[in-house]
Amino acid sequence: MRYFPEPQPRQGVHARSAILLINLGTPDSPTPRAVRRYLRQFLSDPRVIEIPRAIWLPILHAFVLNTRPARSAKKYAAIWTPDGSPLRVHTQAQARLLGERLGPQVRVEFAMRYGEPAIPAALARLKAEGCERVLLFPLYPQYAASTTGSALDQAADFLRKTRNVPEIRLVKEFHDHPAYIGALAGRVRDHWHRSGRPDKLVMSFHGLPQYTVARGDPYSQECHQTARLVAERLGLAEGEWQTAFQSRFGRTAWLEPYTASILSDFAHKGVRRVDVLCPGFVADCLETLEEIGIEGRETYLDAGGKEFHLLSCLNERSDWIEALAVIARQHLADWLSTGPAQTS
Repeated sequence: MRYFPEPQPRQGVHARSAILLINLGTPDSPTPRAVRRYLRQFLSDPRVIEIPRAIWLPILHAFVLNTRPARSAKKYAAIWTPDGSPLRVHTQAQARLLGERLGPQVRVEFAMRYGEPAIPAALARLKAEGCERVLLFPLYPQYAASTTGSALDQAADFLRKTRNVPEIRLVKEFHDHPAYIGALAGRVRDHWHRSGRPDKLVMSFHGLPQYTVARGDPYSQECHQTARLVAERLGLAEGEWQTAFQSRFGRTAWLEPYTASILSDFAHKGVRRVDVLCPGFVADCLETLEEIGIEGRETYLDAGGKEFHLLSCLNERSDWIEALAVIARQHLADWLSTGPAQTS
């Protein structure tokens, strides 16, 4: 077993508590080469593609990685910013703002499950800085094995290769946390105050294969609960909102109804204005800006819809940063109240 190098103990230095915000990841640039490298890591994760390796890996390398990167790179290029990937830009800002909100008692860092900065490298940096207590905070409000479970897998790989492991806690999910629901409702209210109300509010979540539900993922149930709580907070009647699922990949059945089908159906039925909120994403990314903001808009307008609004994600909203702080404090608990531990 080869271990990560252990930092030298520093006499009289207090061990710190830390939070590691974790998001999905992003290519380094909107180029086919960078996207191929990112997709290879992402689609090689057995938590993401639950097909036997002997069947899936030849398909991945012979077909998917030879065709999909160029198409995906064009989509990334359409939403890329001067500062880089929107997902990375917003996640980095969230980490900075959360650190400012919590103060010097807690170190806040961010990492990506796929791509950079990687989870093991981030944990190694925190450990080198004397952080002996780390709260893993995946930014996935609804738990799925392919997201939160996979992030924990990579953190566990780091721990397995670390001789003197830090103490670890995990935010498993926060799909019904009042502070998170309140931030989502506030996002919608602010938009409606500026632009008026739509005929329908669609709450679109990332989809998963149907078989994940049968195998025990609570994801679908938690998505529906989030949407219901947001609708209740907004005072919406049953016919004024709709839950849907996006990002279908492959031929297997995924969670329904599909967002694209809902948008098309609403347009055909004469629904003149649709607003779309993506509660499962706390930072704007390819799936919100391109898949919904560009493709979803085209689907709705081409089918006869008149007005389409994509509501941006929570990003750096002050009520969302406060929600992050509230959730973090609840999980840090005695790590904050007992003060820093003394190292030898």
